[in-house]
Amino acid sequence: MNFSDLGLSHEVLQAVADAGYKAPTPIQEQAIPHVLAGRDVLGCAQTGTGKTAGFTLPMIDMLASGRSRARMPRSLILEPTRELAAQVSAAFETYGKYSRLNQALLIGGESFVDQERKLDRGVDVLIATPGRLLDLYERGKIILSDTKVLVIDEADRMLDMGFIPDVERIVALLPRMRQTLFFSATMPPEIRRLADAFLSNPKEVAVAPPASPAATVAQSLFMVQPFGKREALRRLLRRDDVKNALIFCNRKRDVDILHRSLTKHGLSAAALHGDLTQSKRTETLEKFKEGGVRLLVASDVAARGLDIEGLSHVFNFDVPIHAEDYVHRIGRTGRAGRAGHAFTLATPDDLHFIAAIESLIGRTIPVGKIEGMEPALDHEPTVPLARGGHGKSKRTLPASRAKKPRNHQPHNDHRNQPRHERPVAPRPLPVTMSSFPLVANGVVQALPARRPEPTFAKDDPSVIGFGDNPPAFLFRPRVKLAR
Repeated sequence: MNFSDLGLSHEVLQAVADAGYKAPTPIQEQAIPHVLAGRDVLGCAQTGTGKTAGFTLPMIDMLASGRSRARMPRSLILEPTRELAAQVSAAFETYGKYSRLNQALLIGGESFVDQERKLDRGVDVLIATPGRLLDLYERGKIILSDTKVLVIDEADRMLDMGFIPDVERIVALLPRMRQTLFFSATMPPEIRRLADAFLSNPKEVAVAPPASPAATVAQSLFMVQPFGKREALRRLLRRDDVKNALIFCNRKRDVDILHRSLTKHGLSAAALHGDLTQSKRTETLEKFKEGGVRLLVASDVAARGLDIEGLSHVFNFDVPIHAEDYVHRIGRTGRAGRAGHAFTLATPDDLHFIAAIESLIGRTIPVGKIEGMEPALDHEPTVPLARGGHGKSKRTLPASRAKKPRNHQPHNDHRNQPRHERPVAPRPLPVTMSSFPLVANGVVQALPARRPEPTFAKDDPSVIGFGDNPPAFLFRPRVKLAR
């Protein structure tokens, strides 16, 4: 099938041809006709399958007729991150170059004045992150009552980042008579509930099993000790002659630490995470795309939707805590039918995360070896690691780390013995100050020893309180210390 078979206008087809695309992807082939027909669409497809063009191309045709009014956008696209919003904005510029649509990009870290100026001129396509959109709405700069098309992109990422309450608030501000396009790479129950609330009789489009990695990505797992992860990463970078690579860490602090370590060893690297200013994030990402740096150490802000042409490798320096993030991370490589490589460095503490990932993708990740480094689990006996999912995991945990059964009791456990038969632990000896002299008026004086504790018969029913056993300092003489 060609793009000309989907019902798109001549202007859009010309822009697609100029971009070098000849045949639509499966998600585009199935979604575009329904979007042009005005249907609500629920799309579920793995990352890197062309979902962005699946809604941008038909939207350009639908918005070609009509005129926008000041502060009243005709369509709204919600994205979870600034990078994704900027990428969708670039897609509209590419595919809409022969149309006269106005667009505005509302993201944090940019000037309010510039964004307000664009809204005042009238906007056909408004691309925004939820936080900045609500900020401008509360300032009275946006009126959403004329929005005819709503796109919620990367809905599962919205859920992970805690944006769902903001999205629900935004949807409540929109007119009921609208077309809603809902796209997500995974479809957990929470996302399904939102789709049922936002969509009206939607056409469901799914072109691949949810959360399945692209078949063009070769995956490998390397078991290392925590203190050997940086050395293992450097060895892999040298061994595979990496052209360019994304290196993912779980925490922003670790992104900075690893970036400094790679730079110290003479490697061309840059850092990208959410604490950087928007101008710095944009500059770093553009520099990496243009080949100015070879390695980009990033947090999960770079894990969703970013299209970096010719990316050869993805490294998981930290195993992702959420299994779905693994699919999105490695989806940055192996795009558009190209071959890619995804390497994951794991420690014995990460085995339960690895098991969850394998349960999600439905297969075992092959284990590789690094020349000159011993695997982390070769020197300790192991026991099977149980998990739920589609099959039994082949991963193992060290025996010393395996969970003990709940009824396990040490051999010296006396909890089942009668109280009077349990051994009594020896009481610590009382601390006295008799051996520490005190100087008063130039004369060395010794403090009196602590009063001996009274002894009681074992069958004495009396209760010992503070009055029966006062602390020793009450019996010490008051001594005036020499100045």
